[in-house]
Amino acid sequence: MDEGAASVNPRNLLTTLPGVAGKRISRTDVVRHRFHAHQLDRAPRSASSATAVDVLDYGVQDTGNDGAAWALANRGAPAARPKDLALAWTLRGAPHAYRRADLADVAVATAPFGEADAAKRIYDAARPLKAAKIPVLDALTEVADHMRAIATKPTAKGEMSGRLTTALGPEYLRFCRPCNATHIFEMPFRLAALQAGLELEAHTSPPVLRRVTGMKAPHYGHLADDASPQFDVIRNYLRFFGPGSARHVAAFVEAPLKDIQAHWPSDAVEVWLAGGSKEPCFVLGNLATPAASPRVVRLLGPFDPYLQLRDRELLVSGEAERKDLWRTLGRPGAIVADGEILGTWRPKTSGRKLTVILNPWSPLKPKDRALVKEQAERLADHRQATLTAVTEP
Repeated sequence: MDEGAASVNPRNLLTTLPGVAGKRISRTDVVRHRFHAHQLDRAPRSASSATAVDVLDYGVQDTGNDGAAWALANRGAPAARPKDLALAWTLRGAPHAYRRADLADVAVATAPFGEADAAKRIYDAARPLKAAKIPVLDALTEVADHMRAIATKPTAKGEMSGRLTTALGPEYLRFCRPCNATHIFEMPFRLAALQAGLELEAHTSPPVLRRVTGMKAPHYGHLADDASPQFDVIRNYLRFFGPGSARHVAAFVEAPLKDIQAHWPSDAVEVWLAGGSKEPCFVLGNLATPAASPRVVRLLGPFDPYLQLRDRELLVSGEAERKDLWRTLGRPGAIVADGEILGTWRPKTSGRKLTVILNPWSPLKPKDRALVKEQAERLADHRQATLTAVTEP
């Protein structure tokens, strides 16, 4: 049986660290708190539905073969129904899964805080707009308006890009060497899509965009200042990755530090990490950690939300191990036990057969090796494949 499949829900076995304000918090407490906040200690299929996963408030990045579906499965979710979830380009221009019912709120929460933030989020696309004296928020609104008008039916990314290139002025466009063509800058294209009321059709490559049924396009009529606390990008960083600093949040959202500081939650509690960051960090309320319970091991995908934090040194102390886990290209998944990273893993497929190749950073204990094999079997079932082996290079 999966070690996380205890008969008692781990979320009912909480202890809190009282009086955390101004205190030094141990690294172990932080790691256990984050693992629990991400609901990675829930039993398989224990959630009532695919939407009953807290981190969907922040979005679950859908990158790689297993993507968001495996991340949700690792948090106890059953298979999602098509009407439950939707994909949208949001933070960092990456595709994220959200509850379909939340998309309008997500569009507000993931909008920039203002002009400087908008310019930072679109990278070098801001330069020609500035030279043409076009405010970035106005430019993004124009792109969103055109995208909305074009997407009267599901529209492939290439067709959308081509029609935008015809409709927009030269300050919106760039010459792309890989494509050997001139088209709209990538980040304005991605960040304007949800503001146009458009989602990404699942399992399409190249992506197909379509209108979200029943959603009125906000067209940057609201900025992130108006976000619901449930979807607020600063609060959710502290919720899932706390304790964290304003610098960590700014790096995650790719927003100017000044904007993050200006919108800092008034109820955030300052703490210090013993042996960790030298700067003050913050949590929302007390740290919650599960009481003693069976050991939980997970095979997390390369872009699982748990691995998206910005204080990587706290989670993985060794520089070589960090380079192994967070590679720029060909990133592996992570072997995680009660929040601690034990090493990396990669899948190898041949037809409907799956081999899981482990790269532990130190020899795995027999119990952990057995739990890893259980998780590999779960992954094979998730992929509708047969597990042939769990090996090491």
